[in-house]
Amino acid sequence: MSDGKVLVDQRDGYVVITLNRPDKLNAFTPSQSTSLMEALDEADDDPDCRAVVLTGAGRGFCAGQDLGEREPGGEAIDLGNTIETFYNPLIRRIRSLQLPVICAVNGVAAGAGANVALACDIVLAARSARFIQAFAKIGLVPDSGGTWTVTHLIGEARAKAIMLTGAPVDAETAEQWGMIWKAVDDDGLMSEAHEMASKFAKAATVGLGLTKTLIQAAGANDLDKQLDMERDAQRDAGYTPDYAEGVSAFLEKRPPAFTGRR
Repeated sequence: MSDGKVLVDQRDGYVVITLNRPDKLNAFTPSQSTSLMEALDEADDDPDCRAVVLTGAGRGFCAGQDLGEREPGGEAIDLGNTIETFYNPLIRRIRSLQLPVICAVNGVAAGAGANVALACDIVLAARSARFIQAFAKIGLVPDSGGTWTVTHLIGEARAKAIMLTGAPVDAETAEQWGMIWKAVDDDGLMSEAHEMASKFAKAATVGLGLTKTLIQAAGANDLDKQLDMERDAQRDAGYTPDYAEGVSAFLEKRPPAFTGRR
């Protein structure tokens, strides 16, 4: 992006978006949040982009909100407005994007940084990574969807414990709890993220997007509603060229050549 706080690297069939304030552990500012939203919008609008990798520059993923922008003893700020303007739209964008979003967490992911990471579809974390719900330490409540996402991922008991105490969760524990997909060696983090994104870049993108939508809806739906949603999604998927190609490839015993198009 033009301000340099978010870097966008176009790859073959996918994009790597990097938070780029390494001297501040990539802590969010309004301009960086806006740039990240713009990068996600551009990925969604690009017909050749079929997956997103989100990561951070330097030794950490994201330390959350940049508290250095808050003047000690200054006039109180409407933090609800900050959340409504920047963080809530960002979480909604990640969740609604009809592309797989892989988060490669390098180092610390704290506060809103942790919850942005955990809102992604697949989270890979370096073994040195830590997830910290740091809000209680400054008298705030978890935001950026954290109370919803973390509770759904690991259950109420563990969610309460880490949010009320602010205790860090290391990558291997996060994997064991089901908070993330996988903990990997630090030096293999990005290669694994690229390998996964490359596979998604050759997959049936429409079907993956519909699957993402169905999974995210399942927690709020009863079985009848979910069955109806599956029926409608399968109808949409069945009309795509990729379904026809998948069947042909199966019958001809060859790898499919999916286009990702509707």
